[in-house]
Amino acid sequence: MAKTIATNRVEVKVFLYGIQPQIWRRFSISADVTFVAFSDAIQAAMGWDNKHPHEFRHGTSKRLIDVIGPIGLEDQTVGEFQDEAVLTLAAFLGRRRLPIRILYRYDFADEWIHEIVFEKRVAGEGGPRMLGGVRACPQEDCGGSFQYMQALHGDIEWWRPGYDPEAFDPAAVSFESKKARRSR
Repeated sequence: MAKTIATNRVEVKVFLYGIQPQIWRRFSISADVTFVAFSDAIQAAMGWDNKHPHEFRHGTSKRLIDVIGPIGLEDQTVGEFQDEAVLTLAAFLGRRRLPIRILYRYDFADEWIHEIVFEKRVAGEGGPRMLGGVRACPQEDCGGSFQYMQALHGDIEWWRPGYDPEAFDPAAVSFESKKARRSR
């Protein structure tokens, strides 16, 4: 009998709504992580600073009323609320067939909406691994996708000089926490 390989990781594609040409990232991560760790991985992959609130939204068809997020958002949720510090990717995905799509909302003022696609289960060990991506993530606090697109088309100036919207190096992404990197 052939030995089965455990598919204890999931390959994820994340892309940002409202921006053309598209900005996306693909990485794999252990299915055993909580949604808090998953959010941290998204932040690192996209290049965000993780300094604003976030939530995950899911549901049936276009009714994304169920929320996975930090305690404090539960009273603002119409549908089911799940604590991101408790729920793991494995528990969320269960035995459902992939791909599965959910939304990740970051910075409720600038309203960055990311579509997350859990593409497939894969084997492997260790922390998150960057697999690919294109284009630089918008600058933090630049006003959302509308103002980003205005800057991209030259209608307004970039928030920080020297920003290159085409520059993205998947090898430069570090999934190590910013605190751990600073303490070295």
